[in-house]
Amino acid sequence: MPPRANRAAIAFILVTAMLDVMAMGLVIPVLPTLITEFAGSNAAAGEWNGVLVALWAMMQFVCSPLIGSLSDRYGRRPVILISTAGLAADWVMMALAPSMAWLVIGRIIGGITSSSFTAVNAYMADITPPEGRARAYGLIGAAFGAGFVIGPALGGMLGEIGPRVPFWSAAALSGIAFLYGLFVLPESLPKDRRMAFSWKRANPVGALTLLRSHPELASLATVNFLVYFSHHVFAAVYVLYADQRYGIGTFAVGLLLAGAGVLDMLVQGLVVGPVTKRLGDRATMLIGLFGGALGLAVIAFATSPLVFALGLIPNACWGLAMPTIQAMMTRRVSEREQGQLQGANNSVGAIAGIGSPIFFGWVYAMTITTHPWAAFGIAAAVLLAAAGVGALVHRKSEE
Repeated sequence: MPPRANRAAIAFILVTAMLDVMAMGLVIPVLPTLITEFAGSNAAAGEWNGVLVALWAMMQFVCSPLIGSLSDRYGRRPVILISTAGLAADWVMMALAPSMAWLVIGRIIGGITSSSFTAVNAYMADITPPEGRARAYGLIGAAFGAGFVIGPALGGMLGEIGPRVPFWSAAALSGIAFLYGLFVLPESLPKDRRMAFSWKRANPVGALTLLRSHPELASLATVNFLVYFSHHVFAAVYVLYADQRYGIGTFAVGLLLAGAGVLDMLVQGLVVGPVTKRLGDRATMLIGLFGGALGLAVIAFATSPLVFALGLIPNACWGLAMPTIQAMMTRRVSEREQGQLQGANNSVGAIAGIGSPIFFGWVYAMTITTHPWAAFGIAAAVLLAAAGVGALVHRKSEE
C-alpha cells in the first residue's frame, strides 16, 4: 500500500474506532432510563440491564471469530463497512424502540456488529510492520479512550434534551464512519494472502484452538485473559467502592473515570511507541503490568480520597501492556491468520467480560463490611500473576 494510502487507512481506522466507541458511550447515561421506562421499576431495570450486558458480551464471544475469519477470506474492507452500517441501523432501531423486546434485539445486533473490531485490529496488522505494531495498537487504544471520554459526557448532555436523542446521535456517528470508509478506506489484504473460510476456525471453540497452536501464543492468551479479567473490577465495583469507603459522589467519580480515560489515551497514544522502541516489548509489557497492579493496590488500600484518586496514575501504566501483548501475539501467527487471531482474542475478552463483573461483584458483596478492599486487592494479585506468566513467555521466546 503506498505511503499516502497507508496514512489515509490508518486515519480511517483511528477515526472509525473513536466514532464507534463514542456512539457506544453516548447511550451509556440514558440506556438505564429507557430500560426503566419499559421495565416499570428500578429493581426490574437492574435485572434487565444485566441481561442486556450479558447478551452483548455473549454475541462478542460467538461472533468475533466468525467476523475475523470472514475478513481473512473476503478482506477487511467489506467486513468493516457492513458492520459499521449495521451498527448505525442498530442505533436507529433502539431509538425507535417501543418495547423491551426491541432493546434486547438491539443489544444482540450491537454485539454482533461491534465484533468488527476484530477486523479493525487485523487491518492494522496488515498495514503495519511487526516492529511498529505495539505503537499502532496503542493508537487504536488511544482512539478508544478518546471515544469513551467524549461519548458519555456528550450523551449526558444530549440526554437532557430527551432519552432517545443520544441514540439518534449515535446512529449519525456510525453513519458518518460508514460514509468515510466507503470513500477513503482501501483494502489491506491482497487476494493472494487470503485464507479459505472454514466453520471449524470461525466458531469460538475452533478459533481458540489457534491460541493453543503454539505454547507462547497460549501463554500470551492467558496473560490477555488475566488482564481483561482484572480490568473489569472497575466496571463492577469502582463507583460503589468510591462512595462506600471514601464518600465520593456520582459527579466526582465521573470526573475520576474521565480522568482515567484521558490518562489511558495519553499513555497508549503517545508513550507506547517510544517506550517499546527504547526498552523493547518485554520491559514495556512488564512495566505496564506491574504499574497497573501498583495502581490497583493503591486504590485498594488508600488512606484518603486523595490517595485513592492518585492511584489512577500508576494504574494508567496498564496502557503500556495491552497493545504490547497484542503486538507480540500478531508476530506468532501468519498474515493469513490475523483475523482469526483477533477474533480469538475478542472471544477471550468476552469470556472475561461475562465472568469477571459477576465475580468481583460477589467478592465486594461478601466483604463489604469486613474487607471492602478485597475486590481491588484480588484484581492487583491477578495482574501480578499476568506479569509473571508474561515474563516467562518472553524469556522462553528469547531462548
